[in-house]
Amino acid sequence: MEASGKFTHVPQLMLGFDTETTGLDVEVEQAISYGFTLYELGVASWSTQFFVRPDRMIEEGAQRVHGMSLADLEQRGAGELLSVSEGLERAADILREFHEKGAYIVGANVTGFDIAMMRFSMQKYFGGNAVNMKFLQDLRVIDVVAHDVKIEPRELNPRRRGLSALCEYYGVIPGGHDALEDARAAVEVFVKQVERNLNGQAGFDFKILM
Repeated sequence: MEASGKFTHVPQLMLGFDTETTGLDVEVEQAISYGFTLYELGVASWSTQFFVRPDRMIEEGAQRVHGMSLADLEQRGAGELLSVSEGLERAADILREFHEKGAYIVGANVTGFDIAMMRFSMQKYFGGNAVNMKFLQDLRVIDVVAHDVKIEPRELNPRRRGLSALCEYYGVIPGGHDALEDARAAVEVFVKQVERNLNGQAGFDFKILM
């Protein structure tokens, strides 16, 4: 459930979420890293990142973006490089846990890319045995790209809206295409967006203006 409208308050619980992947086709590519950062009342309180050994090659274009080859994954995984199915299960468990706690999932193009890729991958690896895969449809999602378009429609300003561009626009330290850092950056961009909607005043206790 992707939220719509302009936000004037920050949810008490926000889970920043991002993946780095083998490529851009959500139907066939795979996540090679997952990053999560929990914010409570706007303050980071927990984070985790884990790496996955993919079952397909990492596209050259993807490597140019996130800078990770299979050899890099082996090194960064520090002996705990997960299989694709293990990574999916761990990521799904985290999303489910914080969804049940009432958290909003925050990311850039998170519904159309990261969550969509998870759904296709789970269908491939688990088929009809994917446990409660439907919960992915029920996640409370805040997409900072879509939210930015609500704040300033493209017809008024055609500026770039990718996460790196949004970080620059709102004065947030960019994540540099690292899943954990991009998860953090997405939440910080959202908080800045809310402050803009409130003319510079921070806000809590969730509310949406249609």
